[in-house]
Amino acid sequence: MGKNKKKKTHVPLRMNMLFFVVFIMFSMLILRLGFVQIVNGEDAKREIDRTEDVTVKTSVPRGLIYDRNYNPVVENKPQKAITYTAPKKFDADKTLETARTLAKIIHQDTDKITHRDKVDFWLLLNPEKAKAKVTKEEEEKYKGKQAEIYKLQRDRVTDEELATLTDEDLEVLAIYREFTGGYALDPQFVKNKDVTLEEYAEVNEHLGKLPGVDTTTDWERVYKYEDTLRSILGNINQGLPVEKLDYYEARGYSRNDRVGKSYIELQYEDVLRGQKEKVKNITKSGEVLETVPVSEGERGKDLILTIDMDLQKAIDQILEEEILKTKAKSGTRLLDRAFVTMMDPYTGEILALSGKQYTYDEEEKKYTFKDFASGNFTTAYVPGSSVKGATVLTGYMSGAIRPGEPQLDTVIDLAGTPLKKSWFSNRGSMWLTDHQAIVRSSNAYMFRIAMKIGGTDYTRPKQKLNIDKYQVFNDLRYYFSQFGLGVRTGLDLPGEQIGFKGNVDTAPAGTTLDFAIGQFDSFTPLQLAQYVSTIANGGYRMQTHIVKEIRDPGDENGNLGPIVQEIKPKVLNRIDASDSQIKRIQDAFWGVFHEANGTGNVFKSFDAAGKTGTAETFDDGTGVWNLSLVGYAPFKNPEVAMSIVVPSAYVQGVTGNNVNLDIGTRVLKAYFDLKEKRAKGTTNEENVNENDQE
Repeated sequence: MGKNKKKKTHVPLRMNMLFFVVFIMFSMLILRLGFVQIVNGEDAKREIDRTEDVTVKTSVPRGLIYDRNYNPVVENKPQKAITYTAPKKFDADKTLETARTLAKIIHQDTDKITHRDKVDFWLLLNPEKAKAKVTKEEEEKYKGKQAEIYKLQRDRVTDEELATLTDEDLEVLAIYREFTGGYALDPQFVKNKDVTLEEYAEVNEHLGKLPGVDTTTDWERVYKYEDTLRSILGNINQGLPVEKLDYYEARGYSRNDRVGKSYIELQYEDVLRGQKEKVKNITKSGEVLETVPVSEGERGKDLILTIDMDLQKAIDQILEEEILKTKAKSGTRLLDRAFVTMMDPYTGEILALSGKQYTYDEEEKKYTFKDFASGNFTTAYVPGSSVKGATVLTGYMSGAIRPGEPQLDTVIDLAGTPLKKSWFSNRGSMWLTDHQAIVRSSNAYMFRIAMKIGGTDYTRPKQKLNIDKYQVFNDLRYYFSQFGLGVRTGLDLPGEQIGFKGNVDTAPAGTTLDFAIGQFDSFTPLQLAQYVSTIANGGYRMQTHIVKEIRDPGDENGNLGPIVQEIKPKVLNRIDASDSQIKRIQDAFWGVFHEANGTGNVFKSFDAAGKTGTAETFDDGTGVWNLSLVGYAPFKNPEVAMSIVVPSAYVQGVTGNNVNLDIGTRVLKAYFDLKEKRAKGTTNEENVNENDQE
């Protein structure tokens, strides 16, 4: 009995000890909770309920583009769009689930998916299999270096495993790819092309199940003249180019923004992009609760081009017709392109920049024309005799010859150099003045200018050409550059080329003579237009430009906004020749078009002046002739200067053609007919095209 009594008194003591400890712990917990509630209660509540206001910028439509007569060339067409705004805290599982839900509603193209995208997505869908691709030893080796482990996993995903991704998986991936392509709280376009009314409505209906997804109105570029001048208008990227990511982000762009990719869209990006709309994203725990507008954006400013689109379209048609006609007549397989540049010689404004290339279309499986207007300043060709005006003026400016000085046109037979002669040398030697030399296109006269620049002259057969070829080439190129030949014209577009300079080191001294007749260095059609403009306007090299005005956005009724900037004419330099010397070349150019011996007298019905050109060269290993033409009109008060270049117009050794003259006469006729119809108030596109068929 004593033992039982002792046991009964021991058990309550242990229980009391346990209850005491529990009591102390509960007391401490209550005290702690009380402290948090009383002392930090408000802070804790604020942290739970905390929201953030994050201001972001959203894109606005780009500025419009008009021609010189204020006809719309590039406009914006509104279109339905679906966007996604990523939360501040990225959750791969939630993002994937949202992508799966959206994929059941919309159709998403998968053509942008890369192999790397597929690998990353397979690893995301198969975490256990991904983990098994790395050994325990490798996990230990790269402990703390998750990037190295992930690289091993990525490298070990097989093509067979990627093939398990279904079409449905790929659509989810395509959406997931857009979801994760930008920054947090920055709206990204998931789909902004071909969004159907049904997709748009259903997404709106299910926004509650699609966190971050929203619908909006976007825009796309519309080209009113279709392919006309298309290569110059340029393209835009949806998303910043990787190679310029830092550059654009530093200027306030988002990764999903549109940005000019080429030519006008690229060159005038700062003007066309506009001022973004500011919106405030109100977030809670990283999730977007509400989007509130802060300030309205403004679409980009508008560009007024110097181009006359009716004239441009008419010239495009002329080029296509003349290329096909010439190919059918001469059968040359190498004739595949032609160029026309027309500009105002007093302002440098480019009125037309036409280039057409006849090429095989792999998709359509046939030959077709594509716009190659950019070729006027990105490709260069030896032009031949059309530069002889610059050669004679170089003779004046260098002191090699005097105006009116006669030279003997004869076959020039130099030691170690092929015979140099004019195209009419079979008629025997003859004395020619500088005027006659240009009218008849004498090569020998130009050869003698080059020799005299080098301090010598041709006096007897088989004489050695004792000149410093480096000095002669430098002098010729220096004076030619005053006309814009071999240097940039100042065009307000990226990618302008200066042409190809022949290698003086490997060239025999006799090639200095070839330079004088336009058969050594190559020049762009735009450079040739600037050169003839310099002669036409009395010696001033005008900077070329394709934008005439920058304007603020117009109103809803289509009225243009006020002018922000007007591009003024800019003189780059004045050539070193006197007015009388320039006048002498102008008169000679008139003679080319109007005198009986003129090489371009098919233009005698036009009040115009100019110079023809033929250059012997090679194309794809075959000897060919390039044809060119420079000119301006009217003669006394020029309104327009032009250059025409037809590379590989025909093969050497076959019957030639005059496609440069055919194009030139039609182009001038189109210009003046269009001018006359506008004066009468009857201008329309059909009339211009109809006239070109005459």
